[in-house]
Amino acid sequence: MPEEFPPSLDETLVRRLVEAALDEDAARHDVTTAALVPPDQRGQGVITAKARGVVAGLPVAAAVFHALDSTVAFEGQVAEEARVSPGQHIARVEGMLRPILAGERVALNFVQRLSGIATATASLVDALGGLSTRLLDTRKTTPGLRALERYAVRVGGGHSHRFHLADGILIKDNHLAAARARGLSLTEVVRQARLGAPHTLRVEVEVTSLDEAQEALAAGADIVLMDNMDVEKMRRVVEMARGRALTEASGGITLENVRAVAETGVDFVSVGAITHSAPALDMSLELS
Repeated sequence: MPEEFPPSLDETLVRRLVEAALDEDAARHDVTTAALVPPDQRGQGVITAKARGVVAGLPVAAAVFHALDSTVAFEGQVAEEARVSPGQHIARVEGMLRPILAGERVALNFVQRLSGIATATASLVDALGGLSTRLLDTRKTTPGLRALERYAVRVGGGHSHRFHLADGILIKDNHLAAARARGLSLTEVVRQARLGAPHTLRVEVEVTSLDEAQEALAAGADIVLMDNMDVEKMRRVVEMARGRALTEASGGITLENVRAVAETGVDFVSVGAITHSAPALDMSLELS
């Protein structure tokens, strides 16, 4: 499989992140490898899955080895989005051994992390099979790695919420608390948000009760975000919002309850855990 960068992955950003990770690991000053491996020794190795999951990040792993030595050959044995089983070969790397060994941990760290996110995402997407509800990620990402982690969400079949704070208006509980301290109602907050932002941005309001949902809809919110509501209340908000606004559910959503939440008719389900708590997909690189 070729390791070209997919259109949704910024090659310049990847190379910058790879360089930062290699510098952090002092990969160009690997004293163990320099002491034990002659500079002209060649070899090859295989990256193998040690758990079941969805693969993401092979182009990033390739970029790690190429940053250390452009002559190292990296060949994916499966495609991005492939579902793999324990013992399955994921990629093969061949060339001078020094850069392969020096880049091993950084390459694995990237692929394991991104594959873990893709795997967690795919599990939830599978649970939503046949329904129109979309699974969204959140801004609960590793600082500096948001673009890669959200790429992994898309590999797993999920979709992205706003990328950063400039992408959309999301009025949350603390915004409302600050506004209420000044005597403003939710209706006034929504009106103020519309006046102070470009007309192209949607206004989303976080609500925790039916009364807040009704007020947000009356104020003209484009999206109502139901935070930690029970399924029955979600269903009632969806009915209230039909034809008036989109609906999103968040908070306390797990693999066990995500389908029940989606069956309320909600448009989106957002889950922070797919980026902030997804376990890495275990892999190893072994020389052969």
